[in-house]
Amino acid sequence: MVAPRFLFCGDVLGRLNQLFKRVAAVNKSAGPFDALLCVGQFFPDSPELQGEFLDYLEGGSSFPLPTYFIGDYGLGAAKVLSAVSRDPSNLGFKTDGLRICENLFWLKGSGKFFLHGVSVMYLSGKHSSDSQIIGTYSEDDVDALRALADEHGVIDIFLTNEWPSGVTARADVSNGPPGLTDSSSTNPKIAQLAAEIKPRYHFAGAKGVFYARDPYINEGAVHVTRFLGLAPVGNKDKQKFIHAISPTPASTMSAAEISLKPPNSTMSPYIAFEQTAPATEFLKQSQHSTLESQYWRFDASQKRQQQGGPDGERLCFKFTSTGSCQREGKCNFRHDSDARDHFRKGCCFDFLNKGKCEKSECSFSHSLEEEDGEYSRKRQRLSSRDAPHGRSCWFCLSSPNIETHLVVSIGESCYCALAKGQLVEDHVLVIPVEHCPNVVSLTQEAAKELQRYKSALRNYFKKQGKAVVYYEYLPSSHGNLQVIPIPKHKAADVCGRFLSAAKKFGVEFEVINPSSDDDVDVRKLSESLSGKSNFFYVELPEGTILSLAVGEKEKFPVQFGREVLADLLNIKERADWRNSKLSKEDETKIAEDFKKRFEEFDPSK
Repeated sequence: MVAPRFLFCGDVLGRLNQLFKRVAAVNKSAGPFDALLCVGQFFPDSPELQGEFLDYLEGGSSFPLPTYFIGDYGLGAAKVLSAVSRDPSNLGFKTDGLRICENLFWLKGSGKFFLHGVSVMYLSGKHSSDSQIIGTYSEDDVDALRALADEHGVIDIFLTNEWPSGVTARADVSNGPPGLTDSSSTNPKIAQLAAEIKPRYHFAGAKGVFYARDPYINEGAVHVTRFLGLAPVGNKDKQKFIHAISPTPASTMSAAEISLKPPNSTMSPYIAFEQTAPATEFLKQSQHSTLESQYWRFDASQKRQQQGGPDGERLCFKFTSTGSCQREGKCNFRHDSDARDHFRKGCCFDFLNKGKCEKSECSFSHSLEEEDGEYSRKRQRLSSRDAPHGRSCWFCLSSPNIETHLVVSIGESCYCALAKGQLVEDHVLVIPVEHCPNVVSLTQEAAKELQRYKSALRNYFKKQGKAVVYYEYLPSSHGNLQVIPIPKHKAADVCGRFLSAAKKFGVEFEVINPSSDDDVDVRKLSESLSGKSNFFYVELPEGTILSLAVGEKEKFPVQFGREVLADLLNIKERADWRNSKLSKEDETKIAEDFKKRFEEFDPSK
């Protein structure tokens, strides 16, 4: 396989004539190139450049090669991209870009796609708490990338606009450009993502300087990461704004090739070190950030030291959250067993540690009294299991990341929750309590409870005059069965729609006809998918199961099931769950209303 050739560019700022003059020169000397990927602000930064920019968008001038961008902000961005989002051809879950004009694609939100066999992951815009504003990304966009990072395989390229905080740590920056170590246009959230995703290449813009960091060794991975920050097009200091690479896809590389480490490799800049200057610099930048909600990913004891106050009066987060601390006798913070017990029962760590919690939204208890109610008792019992992924997986019921307001029923082995970004009303998920990759591999006891939930939901929807479709797609960070109610008159069309959609992707379903015994059907499905790491299956209203094993190198849409059903129900605009997001207040009300209607069917009662 011939490796593709890509060009990467920093902030374009609407200077397309200057950019493509440089692209033409590079293409002539080292091309041809297959695509151009732009990081940093893509739209103009001054009214004088809007005419030149619109000339390309309106077809007066052409983009010479496929061009992808994530910097969806600047003059005119909201107007242009709002219109693009409403274009019928752009509806659905399109992680490989929304088409703006010939050869120009907007990588919206966050996602992962394959470009000439190379895996590309991206985070568009800049951070904002308001996910409705074009040019920003939200916590949901970040969470989507965290889920994708858990999937099998190495990510070749990661694109962000902002630089990761602390990226210059443990690197020689003595010959770097002015402003290199300045914390402006850096974000600790990007550092966290880079540490989790572990891409082979990470490109960023928005800082105004060029920087090619020495490769760094990833914690828990054999390959190194090369970070490159690119300068803006036409910058007055004539710093490099375009860079070319020809990456061999990691999926085709041998173990020896991918584990090769250049002699100038350094340690990862994102590890919290023992009071080294670079680590201190990174922690200072991140101590007031949203990383505070995920203490377990870093050495919390160092962060506590920097927050002031007598060490002995503060709790050791590692001991409180896990029951052990590697520093043991050398730890300057309190190892309090009572605090550990309260934490395991769902008490907020900030409340335990400081006597108050300053987070605007916190799902933990702010009381030392025993909680009442069935939900609290079950959560306490489940939290005590300390599942390996429980504290970082937002589907694990013991996780602090779980959005408890979405939970509508809790059994012994499974629970039911409102789907975030519902495709239709009463779209819910049935999820294993324990961390596991899919519901096909559940224990016999858990599988029986899953069937009870499916039966209860089927009866619930039947009372409403609706049929129900169940489906699941792996890989996922935590197994979850999607439950979609549909009008009864549409039930007969579901099978044909899925078969037709599969045909478009050049794949074919294995058909498992229904029997009178659900256990037999589950066993057949399990045997069909045994040993497969990637698969999709859907259970149709009449009980027929369509299963599909997906090759690791095959391009198969993560939202395949949702897209097919959105098309069936003529609601293509909702195929992307992010188009259906609601406020927490609305989600809470919908969940409470569902619980009342579902109560007579709820198997947990």
